Amino acid sequence: MRYLSPFIIKDLQRKMVFIGGPRQSGKTTIAKELLKQTFSSGRYFNWDDDEDKLLIQKRKWLNEEELLIFDEIHKFPRWKNWVKGIFDKQRELHKILVTGSARLDLYRRGGDSLLGRYHYWRLHPFTLCELPKQMDPQIAFQRLLQIGGFPEPFLAEEVSFHRRWRRERMERVIRDDIRDLEVIKDISALSLLLEMLRSRVGSLIVVSHLAQDLQVAPNTVMRWIELLERMYVVFTVKPYTGKMSRTLSKPFKVYFFDNGDVIEDIGQKFENLVACHLLKRVQFLEDRDGYTYELKFIRDKEKHEVDFLIFRDRTLYALIEAKWNDDKISSSLKYFSQRLQPQKTIQLVGMLTSPYSHEQIDVLDAVQALTRFDYNTSEWPI
Repeated sequence: MRYLSPFIIKDLQRKMVFIGGPRQSGKTTIAKELLKQTFSSGRYFNWDDDEDKLLIQKRKWLNEEELLIFDEIHKFPRWKNWVKGIFDKQRELHKILVTGSARLDLYRRGGDSLLGRYHYWRLHPFTLCELPKQMDPQIAFQRLLQIGGFPEPFLAEEVSFHRRWRRERMERVIRDDIRDLEVIKDISALSLLLEMLRSRVGSLIVVSHLAQDLQVAPNTVMRWIELLERMYVVFTVKPYTGKMSRTLSKPFKVYFFDNGDVIEDIGQKFENLVACHLLKRVQFLEDRDGYTYELKFIRDKEKHEVDFLIFRDRTLYALIEAKWNDDKISSSLKYFSQRLQPQKTIQLVGMLTSPYSHEQIDVLDAVQALTRFDYNTSEWPI
């Protein structure tokens, strides 16, 4: 079972549960596994199936079916009011699980008709802290770097399979999912933007430069990036500007949920992989505990820069720098650690011979550190 399974089971005892996240990250699989292994009875409905669509609209299921799963129900125009009515009238009979594309995350921000009736969880692909049993972390690390953690290509192990899978998934997201959200007249320009972002992972994104290259308006580029983010293709990391007057405020950074989307630069791939691990952790803690977590970076006008800052309820917890094979402590990490005084200052190294600490800074092996994330605690064991 996936890392969210026990928490979803617990939440279903009180409210509906919605599961969002990237396409093909395993949302439907986790729902069907819960139905098979945890509940005595139930029914799975998929809005994309014509027969299921009719059953959903007519509300045809048995009273004794304990768990009702509605997959892709967000494609039903009135889905929020519909599922609200089912929950309000039949909550004593059924537990309700709703899964679908990232658009569930969009819809939960608009309107409050479902307020107080559900818990929302974001499911991420596999990472080092969530691996199939008996898989060696070092082998998994190399696979995650090259293929990424989406279950189907990750378990298939074949790079060629991943290339085909990635192309098909991206076509589906761009040509179907995004078009369902917004009318895009120039799909080829959006695809080109995606290719441009692949080579800019971990770099400052200047929207005006991208707009000039694409020959579109800067607002259009920003809207497209927001669409890609909403569909869980990419995620943005914003700059931290508080307390330090000379930090940059406008440029942001872009990372990919699929590490295989990153171009063949091992440093960028490693930084992207660390970013995915950190985002998965902060979103899990938000969804489980209700705190507000933020993942940011910091860079000043003198070009001191640290890859990641983690905040909880606006309090700085950690500075984290990602280095592929440099075990010498980053001068920028020292600089900002002295000025910001976080609880932890960490340099994660992909190829490290021996971990060590110096002046309140820990230089750690990335595989060992990221494998230690624990889903039963709020602590960060790195």
